[in-house]
Amino acid sequence: MQAIQPEELTRAAQWLQTLRAEVGQAVVGQLEAVDQTLVALVASGHVLIEGVPGLGKTLLARALAQAMTLRYARVQFTPDLMPSDITGHAVLDIASRGDGSLGTLRVHQGPVFTNLLLADEINRAPAKTQSALLEVMQEYQVTLEGTAMPLPRPFMVMATQNPIDTEGTYPLPEAQLDRFLLKIDIGFPSHSEENAIVQLTTNQRAGNQFPLDAVRPCLDEAQVLELQRLACLVQADERVIDYAVRIARATRDWPGLSSGAGPR
Repeated sequence: MQAIQPEELTRAAQWLQTLRAEVGQAVVGQLEAVDQTLVALVASGHVLIEGVPGLGKTLLARALAQAMTLRYARVQFTPDLMPSDITGHAVLDIASRGDGSLGTLRVHQGPVFTNLLLADEINRAPAKTQSALLEVMQEYQVTLEGTAMPLPRPFMVMATQNPIDTEGTYPLPEAQLDRFLLKIDIGFPSHSEENAIVQLTTNQRAGNQFPLDAVRPCLDEAQVLELQRLACLVQADERVIDYAVRIARATRDWPGLSSGAGPR
């Protein structure tokens, strides 16, 4: 079995420290949320960030996207958003005159064909639209007109949502929730952090400007894929795996839980 070399581990740690520092140029505080997001990135997982409006959920995703030279797309989820607005659709190209055919179908790829997808306020769209991400997040592909089209790698979904009791929100289906590796709760900053936020966003900046100017790209596609490859080489003792499995299985019979943790 292939093992991680010490120099590879040192290099990976340096990359992650640099990425963490660049994201911190825009996101004040919220260190735990930043660290958990980087864990999900390395583990090839997706994250769901929850918090009341105005706490920097979208800013965290934008800062991470700007700190990496990866393709980035943002979808603002609204009640009238359709699944085809996310995955894409087929367009009929009308044949030229005298051709004799009706035309050909041309697939128009949606914003999901990217490396980092920000699903902003995902729970403001109904379940029909949210289900467009089920195949995307699990199988890293989109089926359009009967053809499976793979997504570029690396691929990560960063979704933000407001608390379910917020006006105009829909609950996420269990199948959708199960596809997120981590749910990150973002709370209010401390007094000193809030002072720093106000200074950062008002010092020679208009109110509609985000403090993203200082964030510089420091990781490219090859480096992110290398980090994910190294994560696959981490070995876990059989006793650790057995302990984790027993914890997950115990939740299925735990009083008060309607459904426990699944194998995924």
